[in-house]
Amino acid sequence: MDHEKPAACVLDASTYVGFWILKGLLNRGYTVNAAIQMKETDIVKKIKEMERVEERLSVFSVDILDYHSILVALKGCSALFCCLDCPDGYDDLIVDLEVRGAINVVEACAQTDSMQKIVFTSSLTAAIWRENICSQTDVDERFWSDQDFCRKMKLWYALAKTLSEQAAWALAMDRMLNMVSVNAGLVVGPAVAQQNPCSTMSYLKGAAEMFENGVLAVVDVKFLADVHIRAFEDSSTIGRYFCFNQIVHTEEEAVKLVETLSPLLSSQPKYECQGSEAYAERLRTKKLNKLVEGTA
Repeated sequence: MDHEKPAACVLDASTYVGFWILKGLLNRGYTVNAAIQMKETDIVKKIKEMERVEERLSVFSVDILDYHSILVALKGCSALFCCLDCPDGYDDLIVDLEVRGAINVVEACAQTDSMQKIVFTSSLTAAIWRENICSQTDVDERFWSDQDFCRKMKLWYALAKTLSEQAAWALAMDRMLNMVSVNAGLVVGPAVAQQNPCSTMSYLKGAAEMFENGVLAVVDVKFLADVHIRAFEDSSTIGRYFCFNQIVHTEEEAVKLVETLSPLLSSQPKYECQGSEAYAERLRTKKLNKLVEGTA
């Protein structure tokens, strides 16, 4: 007989990625606390509909700046899947909000006796941006984006993901918490243009530079959710994990990406696809491959 699955909290379950992690956990038999910040979005409506028919799902309203509301949502949970995102896009003020939220969430985990592991959703943009992005150096989990460069270029999404992940790591290590982070590429999947428009466009700031330097990568949301759950279930996971399915490195692939994200990118300049030039792929996924293969 299978052992009973532990309880897990997904915060924020009303984000695009959080919702797919929530669905994946329920499909695997977990009891899930869905912590949501947003109001009546389509995803929130779906979660509340699911709560009415799914006895293993409970919904909690939280404010990431309200430490006590987070504690309530975490009560009894062994896992936290932390996927913070701003539904209205990113600017310099949102950066500070996301960092403070990450600190509150990790501190709440430190005060939750049942907590075994945090799986923190971050981004490849927390690793790829620096003055010498055009260098030939391969990029792996050891790299961090340069904060000053992000500020200078107004890459607010990348800065928010960099600083919030670094703050989460610093506090998790100080509190001796078991944490891993999943650094996702540009998330694609069902209805992504409708349900995740602002984060998608925020990620794509600097897309031309990412493309030309071999670091524009995409990840399917279902695969991403599965990797998050594997990262919790595999006791050997440690540190950061780059997560993507494909590096966009030809003009033909770039055109397909634009089509995938329609109508978000419908007004953007279209590539004149010659199909002849391919840029070197510079992102490495050795750790991800081991996790997916079950040898992390």
